[in-house]
Amino acid sequence: MPTFASFDGLRLNYTVWEGDAAHRPVLLQHGFAADTNANWISTGVVAALRSAGLTVISLDARGHGRSEKPHDEACYTDDSMARDVSALLDELALDEVAMVGYSMGAIIALTATAADKRIRCLATGGVGSGIVDFGGVDLRVVKPADIASALLAEDPSTVPPSGVPFRLLADATGGDRRALAAVALASKESHLDLSSIGVPTLVLAGDQDQLAAEPERLAAAIAGARLVRIPGDHMTAVMSPAFSEALVAFLSAPHPR
Repeated sequence: MPTFASFDGLRLNYTVWEGDAAHRPVLLQHGFAADTNANWISTGVVAALRSAGLTVISLDARGHGRSEKPHDEACYTDDSMARDVSALLDELALDEVAMVGYSMGAIIALTATAADKRIRCLATGGVGSGIVDFGGVDLRVVKPADIASALLAEDPSTVPPSGVPFRLLADATGGDRRALAAVALASKESHLDLSSIGVPTLVLAGDQDQLAAEPERLAAAIAGARLVRIPGDHMTAVMSPAFSEALVAFLSAPHPR
């Protein structure tokens, strides 16, 4: 698996599946405590995009997957993961991409799209009005401190209920729980200027996903964005064939270049 040095020297892992040249490449960014395999390969998303002839690139975020995993919270602040996206585009000498992000990856994708004009098309999944109200994770559902407590707890029975899914996912993917706790604690409430996003945008949301509540508010905050509801909750919506079908239809459609 290839790696590259990001803007601060941290080495990150990425994967490229070559497709045809008829469409711009698609860059995938996974969710918190997941990685390329858990979020995109095992769910069938990569296979669906490749079947449509698309070139697919997936980045393991810092602290995740095969990328380096510092335990210092400071390594995850100041939009570092969005800056990693731009650094990867530099590394691959890409002039334009479409970007797809899920959950944490959607926050990264929105932030990167607002800052980097090479991202010409955007699809988000697993987020909703939490982006509008808090600039990131929906604090009405789960707080970063509870996620960190769940990850660092020696006794799993003491894990805060809202943090249980993240502890289970981290253990299932073999994640570095100290690094992931640092990622969670670096997450701060902020304001994301969604009005600065002017590219074609698709908002995908599971109809039982608490972390993607009121996705219509997110879609309304991005000019021209389209909302598609998918069966499932936060962990299962991305596995639904409807998720991949909506992505393929959106990314294969002609968009302004």
